[in-house]
Amino acid sequence: MYRAPSRRLPARVLFAAAVLSSTFVACAKSQPMNNFSADRAKLASEIDDIGNQHVHMPKLPLHYAADRYINVTPEFLRDSLKGKVVLLDVWDYTCINCIQTLPYIKAWNERYKDKGLVIIGVHSPEFDFGKDPTNLESAIKRFGITYPVIADNDYEIWNSLANQYWPAKYLFDKNGILRAAHFGEGEYPEFEAFLQKILLERDPSLNLPEPMAPVRATDKPGAVCYRPTPETYIGFERNHLGNAIQNAENIARDYHAPQDLKKDMLYLDGSWTVHRQYAQPAGQNASLLFDYQAKEANLVIHPLAEKNFQVIVTQDGKPVPKADRGSDLLESNGQTVLDVRAARMYRITNNADFGRHVLKLTASTPSFGAYAFTFTTACRE
Repeated sequence: MYRAPSRRLPARVLFAAAVLSSTFVACAKSQPMNNFSADRAKLASEIDDIGNQHVHMPKLPLHYAADRYINVTPEFLRDSLKGKVVLLDVWDYTCINCIQTLPYIKAWNERYKDKGLVIIGVHSPEFDFGKDPTNLESAIKRFGITYPVIADNDYEIWNSLANQYWPAKYLFDKNGILRAAHFGEGEYPEFEAFLQKILLERDPSLNLPEPMAPVRATDKPGAVCYRPTPETYIGFERNHLGNAIQNAENIARDYHAPQDLKKDMLYLDGSWTVHRQYAQPAGQNASLLFDYQAKEANLVIHPLAEKNFQVIVTQDGKPVPKADRGSDLLESNGQTVLDVRAARMYRITNNADFGRHVLKLTASTPSFGAYAFTFTTACRE
């Protein structure tokens, strides 16, 4: 898990985690409700109850432009949260770890929205293009999110929570007191059981379902998973490229990838301009090369000018086989390509097995804004 740098934004959380921010200290756990089963009480006890810290929910901003409130109005936020259990989910729509939590967040909304719970997505963008309301609205529709979302473009809510991670969940009880904070992926049944306990404090008569079963093998209790290549940023602000940048920020330079690539290291090849958050081709046949280890490889891409171009992708020197293609990888004229039309995370590979491969992405257009690679794991059988 990465902490925030002294600037403003941290790197994303890479693995499942359930540690509290240093701002909060775990306190004694409250007793479960009488109609709360022993099994669910045991699950809920895995989440630290920090209610005795008396941390109140921050006031949500009501003064933003209308397009920064999706599926909600400022009036609802002002008038309709009192006495409700509120879950603030801090996320970014390009973050693979955030994306992987969405099936649970969406299901909890459907399960408990009529039982006293209000979920509010706090979209604190990691990259500048995430502040564009068109990009965010498109992502919300693509993910099928129906609960309220606030575009936290100025990081007002992020800072009021002293947040340092994507994703982060903050659960407040009917009195507006912070009861739990959870960072990263994982512990979904435990968190849902704790959420049920807080809902029962509000209304002991509720009849609540069993916590959801894990939606992925990697989410199952006791899963032993392989370690994938770490998330890798391409802009000079946070990158660790195999090539030496050597004061080449914002200047077109020629790069040369070596014959033998170091493992888990990204290389530029050809002419590139490296900016603070991203790199873009500055000539013909500019490529990214990565000797990675994972089940899935993904890349955040922002089309900088034209919004309809292709990026050629090979794996291990060949077009990616059908069995190993991610959902965004297409076949065109005997090649495997990404058809880039929007600013988002693109799923490149979904390999049949966890393993090591050499990925190469090639594009000639300066519209190819490459931001960050992310990778997912798989579990040992």
